[in-house]
Amino acid sequence: MKTVGIVGGGQLGRMMAMEAKDLDVEIFVLDPTPNCPASEFATQVEGDFSDKNTVLEFGKDKDVLTFEIESANADALIELEERGIEIHPSPKTLSIIKDKFKQKEFLTEHGIPVGSYAKVESSEDVKDFAKKHDYPVVLKSRRGAYDGCGNRTVENEEQIESAMSELGEGLYIEAWVPFSKELAVVVARGQDGTVYPYPVVETIHTDHICDLVASPADVDEKVAEKASALSAKIMEVFHGAGVFGIEMFLTKEGEVLINEIAPRVHNSGHLTLGGANISQFKQHVLAVLGESLVEPLLKGKAVIMKNILGTRNAPAKPTGIEGAEALGALVEIYGKHDTKVKRKMGHVTVVGESPEEVKQIILKAHSLISI
Repeated sequence: MKTVGIVGGGQLGRMMAMEAKDLDVEIFVLDPTPNCPASEFATQVEGDFSDKNTVLEFGKDKDVLTFEIESANADALIELEERGIEIHPSPKTLSIIKDKFKQKEFLTEHGIPVGSYAKVESSEDVKDFAKKHDYPVVLKSRRGAYDGCGNRTVENEEQIESAMSELGEGLYIEAWVPFSKELAVVVARGQDGTVYPYPVVETIHTDHICDLVASPADVDEKVAEKASALSAKIMEVFHGAGVFGIEMFLTKEGEVLINEIAPRVHNSGHLTLGGANISQFKQHVLAVLGESLVEPLLKGKAVIMKNILGTRNAPAKPTGIEGAEALGALVEIYGKHDTKVKRKMGHVTVVGESPEEVKQIILKAHSLISI
């Protein structure tokens, strides 16, 4: 039996471990939170996944390693790989992607379209950038930003100092992209080079947090082809087996720009858990094990997922799940002990024959759940 180590034991690690139950593997997760979400389906090692020595110790005796969070210590993973530990995707890919400014530079160097951006070392850099590109601009942390944390939309010069003070050091800036839709493609690559994209999805965000994901995206065939072609090109330049989440902007002129890339399973692919013949989570485990991938297919003509976010700061007490499931919804709760405002606590997925029908059901099902 192979041992698989996952650096990070949040909801993504949980769903990977859960989906690996019928495979001949033993899953271990490294996470600092006692009884982390993944511990229900895996053996947890408590520790800081951003600490080099902790990751080195965790990974030294595993057959294969992967990660569910960009905060994983890339230097440790590179060293473990040099020692002969199998790691997927490539730790060198992680080291590029986890620094979002370096990620943008890398994409630009390889001819992959992104919005305008620049490094920020002082407020003057922001002012100069805004003179060229106009307000609003988006100030971002280079590392560690997620779910609305680590970024601020700056509407005018008066907001620059406070935004920089809130975000701290290590910043870059992006021009505001006047998009018509946000899209995403989840792509799986096997160790034999096989690449399988899932259908292009539309993602709807509120306060920089993903709220709803709909598949297939409501875009014309040319746009879907552009998005798929871009995802294929990205898989040519980033190395390693596993699942990648690729976020995109569709501009009002019909162009597709890359927003961000995640070298891991991704929120835009959660609807594949129950909404496709193979989930992104199981596909990722197959990839890191060197097994053959499965060509993904949706289970219905429309699949929609909606995140369940915390609305208070208190111990988690999920209610309304049975009522939502009675409507035909698939409910996944992440097993987090405490709910916090805007924290991702679970998600709801509905499969059906039309987007209108599915959206009605998912909104009703979602309204029944409290956590």
